[in-house]
Amino acid sequence: MSETNNKKVALITGGGSGLGFAIAAQLVKDGITTIIAGRDAAKLQQAQEQLGSLCFTRTCDVTNLASLPEFVTALMEEFGQIDILVNNAGINQKKEFTEVTDAEFQQIITTNVCAVFALSREVVKHMLPRKSGCIINISSMAAQYGIPKVIAYSASKTAIDGMTRAMAVELSPHGIRVNAIAPGFIYSAMTARALDSDPERKAKVFGRTPMGHMGQPEDIGAAAAFLASDAAKYITGVILPVDGGNSIGF
Repeated sequence: MSETNNKKVALITGGGSGLGFAIAAQLVKDGITTIIAGRDAAKLQQAQEQLGSLCFTRTCDVTNLASLPEFVTALMEEFGQIDILVNNAGINQKKEFTEVTDAEFQQIITTNVCAVFALSREVVKHMLPRKSGCIINISSMAAQYGIPKVIAYSASKTAIDGMTRAMAVELSPHGIRVNAIAPGFIYSAMTARALDSDPERKAKVFGRTPMGHMGQPEDIGAAAAFLASDAAKYITGVILPVDGGNSIGF
């Protein structure tokens, strides 16, 4: 792409906190106009105050699939283009396999798969005429190997890997690259608490992570910035583990 970074516009779902915020912080640092979307207006506002003048917020519930075409149209009217889409919004649930209800399973599939498809479809309609664009999906270790008590999440993230490859094959001839990032165990107050309260799980996590420690949210931000940049212009259809070797650990 011949555009300079300051002309690029990124949209990040679930951008108000966690990995989405870390990705937004890196893109803003790279001079990219970054729109963070989510359900919690107060959280988005807080994030925007930290991220500065290149960050814009929009409230959006990605599970309201029918609202997404209008949402994207409004963004296009205001910003003129979306060069980078990061499908980061997602939910998880830890529950015994036999206790997961149909409604719970469906809710995770709707948020983590259907919303990613529907939003990508609408954004791609505007990327196609420009013959350029970059989509980054967020996968998980749950798609790399089996993890107990996260059946719906595992199904959803495995679907993301398949969708990433299918989208890449169909869209790359039109100048739109599609990749995914599969985070390993990334530090947050929540993951630290969860692991500290379960020493056995903690030992298992670090035992199979060759680097021997958790990653930082900034590691995911850096990976996303790379995949969105011209440095990755010949990379498409890749599921990039950012996991300290966890997915290949023994």
